[in-house]
Amino acid sequence: MRYFFHIGYNGYRYRGWQRQPDINNVQQVLETALSKILKEPCSIMGCGRTDAMVHASQFFFHIDVMNPWDFDMQFRLNKTLPGDIAVFDILPMENNQHARFDATHRSYDYFIHTYKDPFLSTLSSLYLKEALQLDKMKQAVALLPLYNDYRAFCKTPDDYRTTICHVTAADLYIDANEDHLRFHISANRFLGKMIRIIVNKILDIGRGELSVDEFESYLITKITPPTIEPAYPQGLYLSKVTYPYLDLPPRADFTAILQNRVEAWKVIS
Repeated sequence: MRYFFHIGYNGYRYRGWQRQPDINNVQQVLETALSKILKEPCSIMGCGRTDAMVHASQFFFHIDVMNPWDFDMQFRLNKTLPGDIAVFDILPMENNQHARFDATHRSYDYFIHTYKDPFLSTLSSLYLKEALQLDKMKQAVALLPLYNDYRAFCKTPDDYRTTICHVTAADLYIDANEDHLRFHISANRFLGKMIRIIVNKILDIGRGELSVDEFESYLITKITPPTIEPAYPQGLYLSKVTYPYLDLPPRADFTAILQNRVEAWKVIS
């Protein structure tokens, strides 16, 4: 019997999703908790990977069990897990649906605050307020859906069979006080650290250190920039995962600043 688990997690304490020896990771914490509850070794398959300190306001994994459990697994698992990992739904699947390979669409949000705030330090990335050229940043973001080869914005492109990513949406938002930025991007797939690298280049454009034309030239030529550093990890959220047979709204609420509500943000024009 296969089950899909709909979860969310604050990744700040973890070295990413993927199970790795001798480091704190989300997958191992979940497998340990499930093994304790089911009293047998458990292995789970996630819908993807997140890097160290990156969050997921929506994430799915699946597990196969011989027999359905006859107790409230969601309640018991949430009670066993630490406070920074939550289970929202558990869904029995009729066939061999796959949490990773069946996902057709993923969305990420990257949050920036521009003044030091102790309550946002683990939930958003601090980039001190400067006279950012928001119009030029917006121009660069608007280019992203026009191209589909993101080799230039990947540190290890040769590790991938293809660097083609079909970006379907990309937007830049600002809050009413213009103290917080939100970058949103959706695509069928992403390369390692691709989003954080793009965010850092967009910030370079805002500071006048990179032109929009130079940014576009990397997309056209697929040549890696001379410097390629990712933005800080704690501002990044995997925020939506969609399947042909499953399209659930995210269950996690952010703080008043980070919550993913349309009325809290305005698109930069």
